[in-house]
Amino acid sequence: MDVVAGVDIGGTNTEVGLVTREGEILAERRIDTTAYPDVDIFCDAIAANVAALSDQLDDCQLRGIGVGAPNGNYYSGTIEEAPNLVWKGIIPFADLLGAASRLPVSLTNDANAAAIGEMMYGAARHMRDFVLVTLGTGLGSGFVTGGELLYGSTGFAGELGHMIVIQDGRRCGCGRRGCLETYVSAPGIVRTVGELLAEQGWRSDLASIPLRDMSSRDVAEAAAQGDALAREAFERTGVLLGRTLANVAVISSPEAFILFGGLAQSGRLILDPAQREMEMNLLPVLKGSVRLLLSKLMDSNAAVLGAAALAWTDLDKGIV
Repeated sequence: MDVVAGVDIGGTNTEVGLVTREGEILAERRIDTTAYPDVDIFCDAIAANVAALSDQLDDCQLRGIGVGAPNGNYYSGTIEEAPNLVWKGIIPFADLLGAASRLPVSLTNDANAAAIGEMMYGAARHMRDFVLVTLGTGLGSGFVTGGELLYGSTGFAGELGHMIVIQDGRRCGCGRRGCLETYVSAPGIVRTVGELLAEQGWRSDLASIPLRDMSSRDVAEAAAQGDALAREAFERTGVLLGRTLANVAVISSPEAFILFGGLAQSGRLILDPAQREMEMNLLPVLKGSVRLLLSKLMDSNAAVLGAAALAWTDLDKGIV
């Protein structure tokens, strides 16, 4: 049986899984990323875990490894200045892991990997033009045009989360102000709740939760129970998202925008205002042509599937 390893690198944990071409995850493990301040030793640990998982399976032929990582550059196989990882600078990660595992390694950023996974296994199957938007701690995105990921000249194209949507707005981790991810993300909606609580005339059960302890799930649960302030937070978040997607559609004319991640799990709470605002602001020739969908991979380990899909794609193209 041919399999590839999908590796999703996070600031706290790294997920490793062996995946068939059909998208079945046969075995998985979790590694503590923070336990490896030396990236060479970390790559040795990934290689050892991949080998151990392979040993658990009968008649398993490992073909390669796909890696999704913050600030991963597909062209160079490097992880570059990732703020939430313990290793700093430009890390030649694909080369290091390839040497440790003696397998071909493909690497891209985590949102692009998720887009490839969605195209191979999820809601974007049979689509050639779509944008995957990940709504989590930040806002990531993967742009697919003509069936290919858009990387641009540097390898870092498609950073939807860092479009400035509010001039002189909230401070972003990138150093600028007003980026979309400071509003449309799990921390972003909590900040919106905080601003609403500071306004006059709002009453909400969320007032009993310190903002530092509040999650986007808390906001979604309150909104589902009819909390007016929580619903307003989703309204403002969805409006900003939908307006931005309408502007993006003018450039890429996608078949669909697909939402993934914790904030997307709120379903209609985020979809309805975003859909309404997007359709209202679409160029007339695009109206009715762009769908807004939820990912079909949210109930599985989508990050591992996405990384594995990258490996299968590059193997099929003979790139690695």
